[in-house]
Amino acid sequence: MKREVNIGGVRIGGENCVTVQSMCNTDTRDAKATIEQIKRLEDAGCEIIRVAVPDMEAAEAIAEIKKGISIPLVADIHFDYRLALECMKNGIDKIRINPGNIGSRDRVKAVVDMAKERGVPIRIGVNGGSLDKRLLQKYGGVTADALVESAMEHVAILDELNFKDIVVSIKVSNVPVMLEAYRKFNAISDIPLHVGVTEAGTVRSGTIKSAVGIGALLSEGIGDTIRVSLTADPVEEIYAAYDILKVLGLRKQGAELVSCPTCGRTQLDLIRIAEEVEKRISGISKPIKVAVMGCAVNGPGEAREADIGIAGGKGEGLIFKHGEILRKVLQDELVDELMKEIETMI
Repeated sequence: MKREVNIGGVRIGGENCVTVQSMCNTDTRDAKATIEQIKRLEDAGCEIIRVAVPDMEAAEAIAEIKKGISIPLVADIHFDYRLALECMKNGIDKIRINPGNIGSRDRVKAVVDMAKERGVPIRIGVNGGSLDKRLLQKYGGVTADALVESAMEHVAILDELNFKDIVVSIKVSNVPVMLEAYRKFNAISDIPLHVGVTEAGTVRSGTIKSAVGIGALLSEGIGDTIRVSLTADPVEEIYAAYDILKVLGLRKQGAELVSCPTCGRTQLDLIRIAEEVEKRISGISKPIKVAVMGCAVNGPGEAREADIGIAGGKGEGLIFKHGEILRKVLQDELVDELMKEIETMI
């Protein structure tokens, strides 16, 4: 079992459920815009949020941002240990900084000492695009072994200072390499893992790549917190993350749509109807499974595991609950009548 780490009241590792996080794409120095985006992410279900901290002005903005949000805030810092110290002074809940990249032991110790004092965990974030040249030469490129060795070198620095509140991520855009690296690290360490595929892509391609990579690891019991990295509105990352968790049965937040792929027996515009239903149930936070089936003969039976659903016929369709038919409805009224039933259930 992984050790437990407390991130501003949200616990990961141990026996805790897999948490969902994202990262703002606002300028952190613009506290107002950053708070507004975080609130949208909170509404979508984000449980931990990270912001970039490129300079001291951004680090100073942390205090104001913290006042305006309700979820733990993580500072993403590269190289400059002073930014980590300033963020912790301003109430940050976790820092992402690699101890091997911030200079002398005294600098690392200064960060660790304040992190211990304030109960701030540290995420070591190894990335295939920024591996040390020494490791690239040793392993002949970005390999799983190179990524794991890099992570363990950073962990060793914190271990020497008796700092245990650590989370590790090992991200690379190549999914097979990412999978191998996480599996190897998981086999040798009890440190909680932040799982994700970096530079995954746009909503469509990035969600597919993330679902394959993150989903494969979670299905093996590997991963304690996840981020789906998309070139898109960060809210899309939250939706995709929960979809992955729901498919694996790990979390049950929000509505889940099941729908048939259509065939020659379908006598209504099932694709349009399914898309409309998916859009209209997207804001539901209560766990509910909704089915959209094309065949009125087999549909209710095939989707009896759904809480509520519709099945089409010629010019009309059926509304059913747990496989039992409730009533027959005209095709043009199917979605509206379905939504009325859903409203009585949530």
